[in-house]
Amino acid sequence: MNTLITVLFLIFAALILASAILTVTVKNIVHAALWLISSFFGVGALYLLMEAEFLGVAQVLIYVGALSILILFAIMLTRDLEGSQNRQLTPRWWIALIVPAALFGLLIVPTVMTHAWQLPPPPTGQPPAISGAQQIGTAFMREYLLSFEVAAILLTVAMIGAIVIAFEERERRRRVLTLAEQVRLRQQQRQQPQPAPRPEPAATAIQASEATGGET
Repeated sequence: MNTLITVLFLIFAALILASAILTVTVKNIVHAALWLISSFFGVGALYLLMEAEFLGVAQVLIYVGALSILILFAIMLTRDLEGSQNRQLTPRWWIALIVPAALFGLLIVPTVMTHAWQLPPPPTGQPPAISGAQQIGTAFMREYLLSFEVAAILLTVAMIGAIVIAFEERERRRRVLTLAEQVRLRQQQRQQPQPAPRPEPAATAIQASEATGGET
């Protein structure tokens, strides 16, 4: 059983890492959002592997079902989907590589240095109860209230910014007519009187030469 859990953990960890790398390396931004969804799925599977069913279901419902759709809508409203005019790397790509690596090291090094890696002894009496939805909700409203509110404000600001940018770009783009407007425009064009066809230059020259010949 422990071997199966280890194999599943390695598979999910490889899926998360590969999806995260592809999220920041693929050129098409829609494909990047889809790889981000795949990474979220892997994190939810890890929660289920650790017997945290509520966190796994919340991960899929919130991040995969809601946040990823929000990201896709923001991309479709503000960016070029094909990415043909976007460069793969910016001139300062090394800054974007160093800063996350430094933050990751700042978080992981104290954890590795201070964590007791010895397995705990097997429980002798009643096993401790696993935290459920009620305990997590209480922690959100008490210990982690500030982080919860900051994340909500950031998501709201990002959505408002996407809407504002989309309206600014729509003013510069050619407006696409709806089906009802196209039908109304065609009806107006049919009702307007058609101008008389202009004679071709060759036919006009022939008629002028015939009129001149007849007069002579």
